[in-house]
Amino acid sequence: MTSQSGGLDKLLGNVTVSVSVELGRTEMKLKDALTLRQESVVALERLTDELLDVMVNGRPVAKAEVLAQDGRFALRIVEIINEDGEASSALGDVAGAPASASPAPASPASAPPAEQSSAEASA
Repeated sequence: MTSQSGGLDKLLGNVTVSVSVELGRTEMKLKDALTLRQESVVALERLTDELLDVMVNGRPVAKAEVLAQDGRFALRIVEIINEDGEASSALGDVAGAPASASPAPASPASAPPAEQSSAEASA
């Protein structure tokens, strides 16, 4: 069975999937949403020190923290979510970096003001 899974990894290894990170959500009345303008601030339900949800094709797969790396937002995967929806191991990998690369020292990024009721950032 090991040889079959190795072949499957080789076959599916180059398939592209959509990875997104949900910053937060909120609910508001439509009349309030219609009054949003440039410079409006919308508070999200997620706290600033909470881990973010990492989704692959819309399915939660990990929890991560936001970092700044080379002038860009980056993620450090902290927990992997298993099939039961429970967090398992801590990893410490930076999204977008090769698995063998060690992340450069990064400082936590401050989140920009939220202008939308639901924000997603592609990783």
